[in-house]
Amino acid sequence: MSQPVMFVSHFRVKDGMLDALAELQAVVTRQLEDTKPRTLAFLTYLSREAGQVAIVHLFADADSMDAHFEGAEERSNAAYQLVEPLGWDVYGSPSRDALDSLRNAATSAGVPLTIQPIFMAGFLRARAA
Repeated sequence: MSQPVMFVSHFRVKDGMLDALAELQAVVTRQLEDTKPRTLAFLTYLSREAGQVAIVHLFADADSMDAHFEGAEERSNAAYQLVEPLGWDVYGSPSRDALDSLRNAATSAGVPLTIQPIFMAGFLRARAA
């Protein structure tokens, strides 16, 4: 049985880059919605006071996460002009390639990678009742 995978990335917004980041996120959100149909959720949250953003990615399974990661390097390079990584959290069991990629990125950035691989229970509603 396939199990969901959630990936949360945490960033500090570089000084003076919040407006540019908001514009980039709007473009990337539209792009992902149009080109990554297996990505169930792509949600960005901001803490103005802390100058930080968290981006939540939700996938039905590891294969869906792999499909989302195709082209991620280009998206990440654009974002890194505006933000600095603070760490990543993975919930569920991504593919070995995705996990290796995240470990390498975390090591290169000198930030933590937290992994909670075992899905116990839960559900996702596509629409509220």
